[in-house]
Parts: sequence; structure tokens; C-alpha cells
Amino acid sequence: MSPAKKRKQRGYDVDKTRAAVLTQFAHVRDAVLVLTPEQLARPAGLGDWTVRELIAHLSMGVESVSRALEQPAPPVVEVGLPGWAFTTAAVAAPISDDVKVYAASAEPAELFERTAGRITALLPDAAADRLIGVRVGAMRLGDFLVTRTVELVVHTDDLNRAAGLDIPFDRQALATCTRLLADALAEKAPGASTEVRIPPYAVVQCVEGPRHTRGTPPNVVETDPLTWLRLATGRTTWAQALASAQVSASGERADLAALLPVMS
Repeated sequence: MSPAKKRKQRGYDVDKTRAAVLTQFAHVRDAVLVLTPEQLARPAGLGDWTVRELIAHLSMGVESVSRALEQPAPPVVEVGLPGWAFTTAAVAAPISDDVKVYAASAEPAELFERTAGRITALLPDAAADRLIGVRVGAMRLGDFLVTRTVELVVHTDDLNRAAGLDIPFDRQALATCTRLLADALAEKAPGASTEVRIPPYAVVQCVEGPRHTRGTPPNVVETDPLTWLRLATGRTTWAQALASAQVSASGERADLAALLPVMS
């Protein structure tokens, strides 16, 4: 894509994102406090993780904000949005190792209480443009908080399914997660021949081909936010979503199978 046609990065309201992260984390924390030993021991559906390790990962993902804020600021930005989505696969193995150690270090309620106390104390006064060093490289705090909505929302969905829960999704957190993963698709497959609609939160154009300018686009994909995040992160496949009528696709360029998952 030429510089003149490069997509403009979506902006995110940092105050709304802060609130979304804290609210979704609180939703998960409330559920974790009443999980039984049987529920904690269930498979999480993510490799060999148990539910205990899944919820440790949720806590660790938010704790990473506090840990980064306690360290000196890096000199330059190394990772931005939506490019962050393409960095996570490379660090999946060390994250999994750290999660197992973290999960064994304390009971879930203690992990969540500690994490909640630290981020509540550190986050409100931190500037959105403050640079922080995280596992994938230096990021602006405001951008990293956007990535935390992805971690929280995607893994809340995992936790609901694995433990038989019904943890609610904060609307702002779900919206932010949906938009970032949609933008990552558009970054991965730049173009304007296909319109991907995820109402009520996102619409992006992607895929090389004839540019649509007026009327109904010839290639349209539409799905709901939860199906989208499952597609974008490999929790379900394109074929499964089509077969269950969770996604509709029309037009010769509306097959996204080769582009999914966006992140894994």
C-alpha cells in the first residue's frame, strides 16, 4: 500500500480505555472469587492450561501494566497499534511458562486482589503517552491499555466456556477489542474490495482488488463481536462460523479463511 493510501490509525479515548480495563478486570475478579476447586481444575481449552492457569494469565496480563509503570521509560516506541496483534505468537511459549509459575505462586483470589490494588494505585496518574517496556517491545501506555482489552475480553470468553460461567463483557472493552482486531485484519490484508462489518462496533475495508466507491459493496462479510474475536484469535474457524450461520459472506472476495486467525 502506498504511503498516500496508508490507513489512518484509529484513535482510542484513553480515559474510556482505562475504565474499560478496570471494569472488565473487576467482572472477572468477582467470578474468580467463587470458583470451586473442580472448576479451577478443568481444562481451559488452551493447550495444556487449566482454568487456574487461564485466570492466572488474566491477572498477569493486567499486572504487566503495573510492572511496566514501575520501570524506567524506554527511549523510543518499538510497537504500535494494530501491529501489536502480529507480535504475540512469537512470545507465546515464554508467556505460557511464566503463567504456570505465576499460577502456582498464590491462590487466584490473592493474585487478583494484589493486581487490583497495584493497578488502581498506579494507573490513574500515568500519562497516556508514557512509554513502557513490555514483553514485545516498548509501547505507549495508551496503546498497551488497548491491548489489555483484547487480553481481557478474549480470555473472559475462554473462561466463560471453560468454567461454565456468564461473566459480563464491559461494552467499551468489547468495542475496543473488536476494533483493534478488525484494524489488524485491514493491516494484514490492505485494500478496499471487501467490507467487514461487526455491528455495532466496527466496519473496515480490506483485501486487494477493485475499490468500492458507491452503493452496496460487492464483497461483504458480517458477523457479531464475539464470533469475530473467536475468528480473529483462532478459537473458531471460518468454515465453522459459516456452517453455523454466525457469519455471512457475499462476493467472490469475501472468503477470509486464508487471512484468519489475525493473531494466535
